[in-house]
Amino acid sequence: MVHAFSNDALGDHDAVGLVGELAAGRVSSADLIEAAIARVEAVNPTLKGLAYAAFERAHARGAAPSPYGGFFDGVPTFVKDNVDVEGMPTMHGTDAWEPRAVRAHGDFARAYLSTGLIALGKTRLSEYGFSASCEHPRLGPVRNPWNPEYTAGASSSGSAAFVAAGVVPIAHANDGGGSIRIPAACNGLVGLKPSRGRLPQDKYFRAMPLRIVSDGVVTRSVRDTAAFYREMERVYRNPKLPPIGDVHRPGKQRLRIAVCTQSIVRDAAPEVRDLTLKTAALLEELGHRVTPIGNPIPNHFKDDFLDYWAFLAFASVRGGRRTAGPSFDRDRLDNLTLGLDRRAARRLYRLPLAIARLARSGRITQRLSNSYDVVLMPTLAEPTLPLGRLDPTADYEQILQRLVDWVAFTPLQNATGDPAISLPLAQTTAGMPVGMMFSSTIGREARLLELAYELEEARPWARIQDVTATKQPRKRAAKKATKTTE
Repeated sequence: MVHAFSNDALGDHDAVGLVGELAAGRVSSADLIEAAIARVEAVNPTLKGLAYAAFERAHARGAAPSPYGGFFDGVPTFVKDNVDVEGMPTMHGTDAWEPRAVRAHGDFARAYLSTGLIALGKTRLSEYGFSASCEHPRLGPVRNPWNPEYTAGASSSGSAAFVAAGVVPIAHANDGGGSIRIPAACNGLVGLKPSRGRLPQDKYFRAMPLRIVSDGVVTRSVRDTAAFYREMERVYRNPKLPPIGDVHRPGKQRLRIAVCTQSIVRDAAPEVRDLTLKTAALLEELGHRVTPIGNPIPNHFKDDFLDYWAFLAFASVRGGRRTAGPSFDRDRLDNLTLGLDRRAARRLYRLPLAIARLARSGRITQRLSNSYDVVLMPTLAEPTLPLGRLDPTADYEQILQRLVDWVAFTPLQNATGDPAISLPLAQTTAGMPVGMMFSSTIGREARLLELAYELEEARPWARIQDVTATKQPRKRAAKKATKTTE
């Protein structure tokens, strides 16, 4: 295991806990930033989650009066390297062009930082976010802090690895096919993909023919995720969606919950299936009405989503020079990106039908909502994969088959626009986190957060610092951020 939890200013507090520490005067923003920088320097040589460091800028921001205020004022964070932050390059997980600083915040960063969070820099992702594992052939893989031989998931891999390892309590992530939920599941975190349109987005994502990407965060506690959406709602409010509000405790309503372990591609692996059914049993113990169901998704969904996913690669590759500048070199792109580009070129004639059917996919969940309030599925079809399983230098068809096989449950909500949350409610026999995914209809994040609070209370999830502490007593921890590897 690799983590940086210690007896410094960050301690093992979540973001809400740090807000309390700041308010009580026990720590300062400068203390938190110094501790977070020490922690990233301790673990990044192993985890490799850092895309761009802005430490001096963070120091200056922490020492000066905040231009924003905001509930999280003074709490350190990171921003995923596919949204624009003033003065930082945006590389989308690739090294296919020369970095150059952008001149202004994108719409998301402007709102995100208005909550008072202080960005220490940017975190790595898989190239353009297309793979569920960040294993760049030249930049190296992002490793899982629970076991560095395993993937941290993707595409929001760097953010998830750093939050799980204790570098920061909260970090930006976004999700176009599971990229908040997948790394949350791999790293033992809370990851809520919000409803389509819940948060402001950069032009890059708004311009998509079908907006499958949603921005959000990964955290270690339900209350951090709930507080984040409450505070973002004070910055930006979409009048077309019901408000989330201040969700701070479990809900009282007993829910009708469907449980499904069968995807359009495959059944969940036996261990994952059993863990999902154990979660369903817990829900029944808590008084919810649980009903097993089969796969509700039509067979054409897989090819429709892949054709649209490939079109996004096609647009990125063919528009590379226009968007990234003359230094763009497609020969530096990985095999998955180039293979998706080729697929799109062959199948562009299918794109209008694929988009039309994906746009209508909300009918699937609307039909389910007539009988169920929430659907439980495993976040991933198999436990966290070892590094190399999704090697981006392998043959494209091999990568794609393995990717589709693993990421079998998450894409539906990207097409429908519905919210879904991954909770680290289970562990494999080898001790790796396993995420359980709960989804509801569009606009129902509050319902999911209330259920998440209840489950967190009923079955508190494993924390990496506690697991390590059983082998290395806390009293021996160094006073500054340190790296623990086992």
